[in-house]
Formats: sequence, C-alpha cells, structure tokens
Amino acid sequence: MAGTLALFSVTAPAQQRDYKDTYTAADAGKAIAPAAALDVMLTQLEVQVIRAAEAMPAEKYGFAPSTANFATGSPAKFDGVRTFAQQATHLISANYYFYSTLGKTKPPVDMQAMSKLSGKEEIVAALKQSFAFAHTQIGTVTNANAFTAIEGADGMHTPATLAAFGVAHGYDHYGQMVEYLRMNGIVPSGSK
Repeated sequence: MAGTLALFSVTAPAQQRDYKDTYTAADAGKAIAPAAALDVMLTQLEVQVIRAAEAMPAEKYGFAPSTANFATGSPAKFDGVRTFAQQATHLISANYYFYSTLGKTKPPVDMQAMSKLSGKEEIVAALKQSFAFAHTQIGTVTNANAFTAIEGADGMHTPATLAAFGVAHGYDHYGQMVEYLRMNGIVPSGSK
C-alpha cells in the first residue's frame, strides 16, 4: 500500500510529544482551559500508543491471539479478533470519527482507506496524523462550549464528554496493543 498516505490531506505529521513536562507544581490551584486539560489526556494516550506501534516489529503487525497462544484446552475463542494492525487502524478511524464530531468538521482523510492500511510505516504515520487532527479539534473546546450539547455525538452530548470518551476508548485498544506486545516478548515502554 505504498502511496496510500498520498491520499491524506493532513499537511504535517504530529511531532513527538512528551506529556510529563506539561504542568508543574506552580500550576496547582490555577484554572486550566478545558482544551488544555483535555489535550493533556489525549497526549498521554498518544505517547503510549505511538510507542507501542513503534515497538511492534513490522513482521508482527498481522499478529492476533489464537488458541495456540494459551494452555491446551483453553476455552477461549479468538475467531475474528483484531490483529495488531487492526487495533491501530481502528484507533486511527476512531480518532477521526470522535474528534471530527467534536470539532464539527469533516475528517481530512479517506475514512475507507484507514481500515485498509497494513504496513507498519504507513500505520505509524497515519496514527500520528490522526492524533494531530484530534489535538487540533480539542483546541476548539472552550469554557463557553465545553458542556453545551452537540448533535451526532453518540450519547456523549458535549465536546468535553466526547473528547474524554475518545481518550477512554483509545485506552481500551492501547490495552490490547500492550497485550499483543507482551505475547510477542516485547515489554511496552509504559511498563519500564
């Protein structure tokens, strides 16, 4: 799928972020703008997801658990379980879905193409672009609109709750990515 990224209209990939230096003790007791507070949560997720995606070897992007990974006689059923690549591409699509709804804007990518990404390089690049888009959309959350009802938010109702749910949903899939790394003998960076 070389060249798939050419379909994207996002102009610059997200720069690598580090959430540890965002606020200091001197900020305690100060009001923080909703967009800034929500952006910290998104950045924490982004850092962990990107590190996990970069840690998985390219040849393991097709990995998904199977009964062969567990003790004989395990009752676990794994038919249809997402591969590592599919966990990542699901996150890409979810970022565009949730944050385009939040910002009331159209995603700058072909959403059908997101689920078809398969190579590590293109998936990592698309993850970074999806997080860059999400950060831009979180920037639209203000004191005035953070808790104002919005249409089409799948029950999340407000920009603040939709942004928070986008992060919570991301952690569900990040958790799966961590399990897949561990099943392949890789210690996730967040565990070190």
